[in-house]
Amino acid sequence: MRESTIMKIHYGTALAAVALVAVHILMRLTQGFAESLEFESVLANYKFLPYALMLELILILLSIHGFNGLRVILLELKQGPTYEKAVSYGCIAAMVGLIAYGSRTIIMTNMGMV
Repeated sequence: MRESTIMKIHYGTALAAVALVAVHILMRLTQGFAESLEFESVLANYKFLPYALMLELILILLSIHGFNGLRVILLELKQGPTYEKAVSYGCIAAMVGLIAYGSRTIIMTNMGMV
């Protein structure tokens, strides 16, 4: 994939993440801060499907944005075809792992397994 396309995805994920995190913060303001951190409140968030989908989307957007940013930083430190491939594939693997683990948590909680 061309670097210019990757950077467009990077900027798009940043803008989308800012919008969704703003919605997330506004929804948290409807409760008291301490109340929103209680275990039952967090479980209720995951069991409310539209909110759980929004949290999943935030997880995906921030993972893509964050690991792409890390990839860019690491590629600025050192160049070379082998190093660039290792960094790119390593960041993709870490991103997929993080999304899988976060999704697993949301799915297990939504299905009542927690």
